Amino acid sequence: MPFSLAASRGERPVPDAVAAAARGLTELERRRLAGLFAEETAAADGPGRALAYLALRAPVGLLGGTVLGLIAYGVYLGVGLTASWWITGDYMDGIPPHPWIVVYTFLAGAVLLFLAVQGLAGVVALERATARRRLGPSPLDAYRRRIAELRVTRAQVVDAVDDERRRIERDLHDGVQQRLVALGMLIGRARRAGGADPERAAELLRQAHEESRRALDDLREVSWRVFPAALDGEGLRAALETVAERSAVPVAIGFDVPARPPHPVETAAYFVVCEAVTNANKHSGAGRVRVDVAERDGRIGVRVEDDGTGGADPRGGGLAGLARRVAALDGAFAVDSPPGGPTVITAELPCG
Repeated sequence: MPFSLAASRGERPVPDAVAAAARGLTELERRRLAGLFAEETAAADGPGRALAYLALRAPVGLLGGTVLGLIAYGVYLGVGLTASWWITGDYMDGIPPHPWIVVYTFLAGAVLLFLAVQGLAGVVALERATARRRLGPSPLDAYRRRIAELRVTRAQVVDAVDDERRRIERDLHDGVQQRLVALGMLIGRARRAGGADPERAAELLRQAHEESRRALDDLREVSWRVFPAALDGEGLRAALETVAERSAVPVAIGFDVPARPPHPVETAAYFVVCEAVTNANKHSGAGRVRVDVAERDGRIGVRVEDDGTGGADPRGGGLAGLARRVAALDGAFAVDSPPGGPTVITAELPCG
């Protein structure tokens, strides 16, 4: 890191060559930990933390080397003693293999080997703890990043709410409002034709009655899409069964959630399934949809798969809104929709 940049952050300046060497060594350490112990660590956040890690890593490495050396020396002695007793006959230190000596030597060697292996395990644990503590961001930087993530998530929630409002306005304008306008026109025509042509007026009133029923159905559809009453009353399973009943495409539901999850998690899971099924009905040309909701390790997993043509755009309004809704709960959301299908939408929602 250049001197000016380090000084601007309030750190002690580190020469560029030293910083580059420290970063290179810590990167080798990260790869070694990942390869030997499956320990994934973040890259060192700045040369100062890299140097601090290397300063702590050196005595840990010396300790680990000493333990390995003692184990190798013990194995050498054990092999040499065994060979001298039963192969060469040249007894080590002139001690013959009496039964009690063999038992004593075996027990002593086993205890020492156990202690050495425990020491090696302790060194590995110490290596991992050192890497977790000294590699990657400091606690203060982690807090700062978390605050930044929360700010982004809050903005995403606001965007999701705005998208939902726009969708509701569009549904009302394109559906209910148009039907109410048609209803008003039919009633007006019926009034004008009432005295002169009673049969015509009766027919217009019949059409108005049918139009009012359709308007009411559209209004129920909009209110159901805003928030289903079954979700509050009977829970997530009943709400998903309602989604399946209203779908033109057959929907199979697998549900394995023993206890009722928190209300925000229920709501997010419901809207993930609802949007995925709606997309399958409108856009994918699917012949079937499979929905699986299960709880695993304190998280609700949602998976929706359809056998449609694929090609769903995760950046589209509906799916992007779902991603923001899930992110607001610190969950994970993914869309896998290659051309030709199938489309798989998954979400992981923490229950804690």
